[in-house]
Amino acid sequence: MELCERLILTDCDGVILDWESRFHQWMTTRGYQKTKNGNDVYKIGTRYGIEKTEGDRLIREFNNSSWIKFLPAYKDSIYYMDLLHRRHGFRFLVITSLSVDPYSQQLRKENLYDLFGHQLFEDIICLETGSDKDQALEPFRDSGCIWVEDSIQNAQVGRDLGLQTFLVEHSHNRTRCPDRVQLVPNWETIYRYITGQI
Repeated sequence: MELCERLILTDCDGVILDWESRFHQWMTTRGYQKTKNGNDVYKIGTRYGIEKTEGDRLIREFNNSSWIKFLPAYKDSIYYMDLLHRRHGFRFLVITSLSVDPYSQQLRKENLYDLFGHQLFEDIICLETGSDKDQALEPFRDSGCIWVEDSIQNAQVGRDLGLQTFLVEHSHNRTRCPDRVQLVPNWETIYRYITGQI
């Protein structure tokens, strides 16, 4: 069996879980508000008009909090990931830059299992908060494996490693999709690409 046969590599936050809405809710409880154009930028510091170091600290604090257990699914991810698994036999390898704290990692896994079920996941790999995914993706170099991401930088990494890369559309990335990366609005579109309907 080939390395990527019936395996989909996927990011987590902003792709299968709605990290952004819960993070914003958490930030407002601490008195932070988005800037006028906050929805259109990726960097949390710029989004909330704070220093980068403070933004990074707040992301790390949130990712290591109990809130990480209760993120909702992102858009239509549950329905179409389940369909890809049940109808077409795909499983998912999650690569997420969450935290290296073992308790935070356990909360992330419980969140995913509660929403999607255990059976969908080949593995859930948790990296340090904000870390790049080059090393985690390296074993799949030139495999042609499917890679789903919402970060432009990590999408470029996947593309350069020879992965079939999809960039999930957000206001901060929709006008800057890299060459040879497919911009998609939701999992229905990914499903249609994978099943040959597009």
